[in-house]
Amino acid sequence: MTSVGVECTFAQDGRIQVRRIELDGRWLAVEQGRQWQDQTGRHVLIMVPNEPVRELVLRPETLTWELRNGRAPTFLA
Repeated sequence: MTSVGVECTFAQDGRIQVRRIELDGRWLAVEQGRQWQDQTGRHVLIMVPNEPVRELVLRPETLTWELRNGRAPTFLA
């Protein structure tokens, strides 16, 4: 898993709306899929253009975001 920066908003009911993520110093806009909570944290599926679906996890014990599944985005020069 990779630690990432996340720009998001929290609704009153606890749901999260992710706007973009920061990887390698670059901010990337994302589309969001479903989300759920379990013992490891709040999980949010995201889509970065031209990349596979990925999973973000907000860890409750540290309030840090981790990126699961898939490789880091490929940046074209």
